[in-house]
Amino acid sequence: MAEQLSKRVTLIEAFYDLVFVYMISRATALIHQLTDGVVKPTTFLIFTFVVIVFINSWMVQTVFTNRYGSSSWSDMFYAFVDMAIVLYMSNSFSGSLTYDLHPFFIAAGLLSATLLAQYLGVRLKTAAQIDQQIATVFIYILLIRTCTLLIAGFIPEPIGIPLALVGIISSWIAPSFTGKYTKHHPIIFSHLVERLSLLTIIMFGETIVAIAGYFTKQTLSIGSVMVFAVVVALFFTYIAEFDHLINNQRRGETGNLLIYLHYPIIFGLSLITVALNFVGELDHNFDFPVTMLYLGLLLFYIGIGLATRFNRQPFAHGLFTRTIFILSWIIAFAAALMAEDFYTIVTITLVDTLLISYLMFQEVKLHV
Repeated sequence: MAEQLSKRVTLIEAFYDLVFVYMISRATALIHQLTDGVVKPTTFLIFTFVVIVFINSWMVQTVFTNRYGSSSWSDMFYAFVDMAIVLYMSNSFSGSLTYDLHPFFIAAGLLSATLLAQYLGVRLKTAAQIDQQIATVFIYILLIRTCTLLIAGFIPEPIGIPLALVGIISSWIAPSFTGKYTKHHPIIFSHLVERLSLLTIIMFGETIVAIAGYFTKQTLSIGSVMVFAVVVALFFTYIAEFDHLINNQRRGETGNLLIYLHYPIIFGLSLITVALNFVGELDHNFDFPVTMLYLGLLLFYIGIGLATRFNRQPFAHGLFTRTIFILSWIIAFAAALMAEDFYTIVTITLVDTLLISYLMFQEVKLHV
């Protein structure tokens, strides 16, 4: 089988991505609630669980489209059905374990079932042995996930929640062990990079919407501009890696690492989005929002760092650049924890993010 090196991202795929970003914004709203100055651990766990459910569903669908999507009427039908399910799911969870999670589990099971049906279609139609093997592996993964979620939707939550966790965690981890099959039908790397980049850029759009409260007649200040500049610096760091340094024409890739490294990037952006609002809303006790902000930055930079293995060329000053990344984050985090006002925290964060963005574009200049 000749390896396909390019594939156009369709408008249907871009449209499909919008509902997932809406879901992530709804999930992020869960952790935009402080109780005694912190986000409750149960709320944070539910946020993590919900985001993993949705992103894992998006990733499985994206990889399917990458390998087997053809913009057929059946593909469009499944896309619109999935979008409707995701919209419902986005409004079916709460930050409290006392909330009824049965509708969420049932909807998640149905979403998984549509993915299962698509792989069944491939298994029945294809004559290529390797595609039959890939489809079979994903059928088993999705069957376990579908059954555990649907059963969890109809049994008492003390049993249902652990069962749903088993299904989600297993389907989240299992694709990383499918390389023995998927390496024989590699993903189209440029298509996957573009899909992931578009999703992340839309996530940045959600961050911009979230910080819009700094730009009103009552709140506009130099601090507003600095908060915006932090987001811009992070955006430029991302595009330096994924638009300039990465090799879009890589061959023989399963896509697993590229997918998994976007989990910390997306989680990081969610934490940054919430924390940037917290530091502007509080007038004291900044320890928790600063910790959330810098945890988000750390996750974001970990994802960027992992992506460098796909670069056209290694970092020209690899060890130096990575050392500066780590030291600047540690120093900025420590300094921000000691800060006692909004402006100092934002100034420290801006200096740190601008420095890393500058280093990334220095790498771009060296490799142009």
